[in-house]
Amino acid sequence: MKKIRIVSPAKVIDKELVDYAVDFLQKNNFVVEVSKNALGKNNYFSGTDAERLADFQEALDDETIDFILCTRGGYGSVRIIDLLDFSKFVQHPKLIIGFSDITVFHNHIHTHFGLPTLHATVPLNFKSNTPKALYSLINALNDKPMIYDFPASKFNRLGEVNATLIGGNLSILHSLIGTNSDIDTSGKILFIEDIAEAIYAIDRMIFALKKSGKLEKLAGLIIGSMTNVKDSEIPFGKSVYEIISELVKPYSFPVCFDFPAGHIDDNRALIFGKNASLKVLKDKVIFEQ
Repeated sequence: MKKIRIVSPAKVIDKELVDYAVDFLQKNNFVVEVSKNALGKNNYFSGTDAERLADFQEALDDETIDFILCTRGGYGSVRIIDLLDFSKFVQHPKLIIGFSDITVFHNHIHTHFGLPTLHATVPLNFKSNTPKALYSLINALNDKPMIYDFPASKFNRLGEVNATLIGGNLSILHSLIGTNSDIDTSGKILFIEDIAEAIYAIDRMIFALKKSGKLEKLAGLIIGSMTNVKDSEIPFGKSVYEIISELVKPYSFPVCFDFPAGHIDDNRALIFGKNASLKVLKDKVIFEQ
């Protein structure tokens, strides 16, 4: 049986949610361990930087585990990423799982080690997730093909592409531009999603991606959920989808909106650092990995 280590590299989480996740994963034939400080609390965080670092380092170094599952996002991963030693992890790779703030790990690992990571739901959300979201996670952990087929958005740009998938939370991607955890998007499919951002802020972040050259040589663009987006007191005048469509107009790569992943109950698993097939057709989108 494959083994999962649960860690909390960022925000504090309720024990009940972790217990629920442990039970679900055990019922799906995984051995589950909970790290020492996964249920800890230090103000906003699940523990001090040193405690969260120690838990994550131990998980990276442990050759007996197959997956590192982060309990949630929030904020905090960037505070420990540069203090981690990945040398044993590179010798014995394991999938690091999470989304939102865990985008820090997705990007850093892709840039420095070229190893896959898993953008998927986390224990914080297991109770509210759809069966499709939960079992996309289980399928990914069992190395089964993932095929998602869903209706087309009127904002889509048609096209087909096979390329390496990368990305994550837009706010985190934006915050990492120019750092040692930044990503090269050339020739790749970029996935983005976000939550609780103002429309003008999303406009600013997409412009930053454009100005930093991250849109110019993309193979494809996938927009997941843009959840609880807020307008400003003086209305911005455009929707998020209109903003993105306008900014990518000069390019020719396929663009897919309304992808079922991100801060939504139906948060489907995606493997970053692995090739994906994206078919943006007139009536539907087919994604395979």
